[in-house]
Amino acid sequence: MSSPAGPAPSAVAHETRARATLRRELQGLSAYPVTPPWPGIKLELMEDNLLDPAHATPEHIRLREVLAARVASAAFNRYPDPAAPRVKALLRERFAIGARWSLLLGNGSDELISLVTLATAGCGGTVIAPEPTFSVFRHAAIASGARFVGVALRTDFTLDVDGLLEAITCEQPKLVWIVYPNNPTGNLFSVEAIERVLAAAPGLVVIDEAYEPFAGGASFLPRLAEFPNLLVMRTLSKIGLAGVRLGYLVGDRAWLGPIDALRGPFNVGVLAQAAAEVLLEHYEVLAGHARAMVAGRDRLIEALGRLPGVTAFPSQANFVLARFPDAEAVFAALKVRGILVRNLSTSHPLMHNTLRLSVGTPDEVEALIAALAEILRR
Repeated sequence: MSSPAGPAPSAVAHETRARATLRRELQGLSAYPVTPPWPGIKLELMEDNLLDPAHATPEHIRLREVLAARVASAAFNRYPDPAAPRVKALLRERFAIGARWSLLLGNGSDELISLVTLATAGCGGTVIAPEPTFSVFRHAAIASGARFVGVALRTDFTLDVDGLLEAITCEQPKLVWIVYPNNPTGNLFSVEAIERVLAAAPGLVVIDEAYEPFAGGASFLPRLAEFPNLLVMRTLSKIGLAGVRLGYLVGDRAWLGPIDALRGPFNVGVLAQAAAEVLLEHYEVLAGHARAMVAGRDRLIEALGRLPGVTAFPSQANFVLARFPDAEAVFAALKVRGILVRNLSTSHPLMHNTLRLSVGTPDEVEALIAALAEILRR
């Protein structure tokens, strides 16, 4: 006869056991901050607001009907084909990706960042990135047991090339990340500076082109053959498919084969593949959205330039970074008016008093401009 169970362990006991068992570098690490669903104007995460049902056009309604039919006929009771041949064929067709290059799909760029980091720098290697930049690079390095080294941008948000090259020489990193255009600053780093990084880096350099649809054709994808240590990463999240989660890496099989070996067997599901196929088959709709967001971005930069005490930084993305006299107060006042943006003031010393303003629909851009004008007058 078994003995009766003892008293349930206390919360302190759970915490003590967890701290003794979990890796030390994970203590205090937080998940990527995500705001719960927002009922008002959401200009926080660089999404394609033009596809919201509230802004539906006949073209968008038809697109949703096609998507609904495709999803309804999808074999969601079966495991997906991990090769995703139709998705990859459409990506090659839409973005002129030649047969010379391999494609690796991910559950958003986030999964690809984790896979690349683990494959190159996991268990003690070094990762370098200019900062401020996408925070998931640092997070993935810590999660993979790698060492992360951030090199600060200059105060005008250009690359500190000498500082970056010095860090590469000293640290001999396995992996270097460059976002092009950069998030959260929105600017394109100089091509010459990136070329110097590619020449100096002893390991892999990944150029994250998440904002390529808004960058006027600026891309390193056509230059893959020039650099043996280059991969290009992109996503469909910024242009219609943020909720579907589909990122992709492009490069030589010598890189992507071993990285692919770390991928979970069914990382991109049947429904995600179906949605991606439909949106890529109708990519002209999304390309039109990109053009509209570029126009909205330029309108926002022009309007911010007329507001007292505001500095709007140049952007080649679908958002604008702006510095305010009191960003926290402006952020709070916008929320009261039903407008959510991203407050980056505490994310990095260079981000002091900054808000990142995503470009929404034309009406949302005008509402943001009007709200900012009223707030700053007061």
